[in-house]
Amino acid sequence: MVQNDKLCGWINNIPLRTNINSVSKDEECDYLIVGAGYTGLSAARKLSEIHLNKKIILIDAQLAGEGASGRNSGYLVDTTLNDGFTSNKELDNYKNKTDIYKLGIDYVKKFIKEYQVDCDWSESGKYFASSKIEDKKILINFSKILSKLNFRHDLFSENELSDKLGTSFYKLALYTKGGILLHPGKLVRAMIDSLPKNIKLYENSTLLNWNKNQDVILCNFKNANITTKKIIFCTNGFLKSLGIKSNYNFPLTLTASMTRPLKENEFKSIGEPDEWGVLPVRPMGATVRMTKDRRILVRNTAEVFNPFKMKESEIKKRSINQYMSIKKRFPELPSDIIESSWSGVVSRSRNGSQIFEKIDKNIFVAGCYNGSGIGVGTLFGEQIAIKASDENSSEINLIESRTKPTWLPPEPFLSIGVKARLMYEKLKAKSEI
Repeated sequence: MVQNDKLCGWINNIPLRTNINSVSKDEECDYLIVGAGYTGLSAARKLSEIHLNKKIILIDAQLAGEGASGRNSGYLVDTTLNDGFTSNKELDNYKNKTDIYKLGIDYVKKFIKEYQVDCDWSESGKYFASSKIEDKKILINFSKILSKLNFRHDLFSENELSDKLGTSFYKLALYTKGGILLHPGKLVRAMIDSLPKNIKLYENSTLLNWNKNQDVILCNFKNANITTKKIIFCTNGFLKSLGIKSNYNFPLTLTASMTRPLKENEFKSIGEPDEWGVLPVRPMGATVRMTKDRRILVRNTAEVFNPFKMKESEIKKRSINQYMSIKKRFPELPSDIIESSWSGVVSRSRNGSQIFEKIDKNIFVAGCYNGSGIGVGTLFGEQIAIKASDENSSEINLIESRTKPTWLPPEPFLSIGVKARLMYEKLKAKSEI
């Protein structure tokens, strides 16, 4: 049986699951959901609610929730400054995007309330921060956009940030009140534990190939086949590998590290700050968090890399970058402070837009969240289930009014272009990494 690589600090922080089942015999179902992250789990819950007597199967190539859903930085965003390779120049498009983010936050909050979930939910907001005073122009322009859309926000200078964050690294920041910080592993585990009884979950079951024959879809696995009337693809960073909207999304592999909890004297040495989260002003800068239990998380890499597996030796090389990032910000902390380092995969589009689509009368897809998958993934999962049930909603109308993902060039031109862009952004953000 394939197990999680046991490298991710979020996942190691929660109890191991038992009773893991894999596809082992031929089956038929009404709905097959591929991918058991936020989107797939949300879709399963909604399908179960709509179709009490339908057979619904949810599958994942690894352990449910232990892909990108349990490995991200734990930001439930209300606004984004760098969510793609192009800027949001049109105010209406940006408003539509933030309306989707707000709905995503509302849907996660509704789930947490209904199931009484403890996921370290913190309405502490977030900072878009930089160590470069010349980035002030970017933040002032962003502030004007937020003001037009009535988002509560503040601009902070170096001294104010030092008190709030416990580091003098940052020279300026824009703070937004509406962002949420949480423990992604705890949240996605709660979604797994609360799956309705009529959902059959199969894990460690890789979909090898699939094809449609008239009104049925045949899906091949290592040891068996599943035949389904309708299929919903919710694999986000792995959509391209399954041949879904291949010319509109591509995967990026990210790596992150998390420290052990700071000791009392260490925490005092940095001023005992409240929980906080920093997102970079420059796209390839470091994402940094101070968690509820006094851990520091750093994510400062994005690469075109084989999305299926990053060796532990490769992750260790990248953890050196994460240690240096921590040292820049907190030079008083010891050198052996990192406890865990891991990789994860996100799906990107050229213009930072998501995929939500009926591909055929019985084939549906939701994904490509450009790093904002907690809220948007939860929202899109429920709404794609409604769409796959031939129903509609005001949320679907909003989602479908968004700017659609733009076409991408074929390989090898795509990878060459993405690598060149990442290198360019990395050089621009060198001091922020």
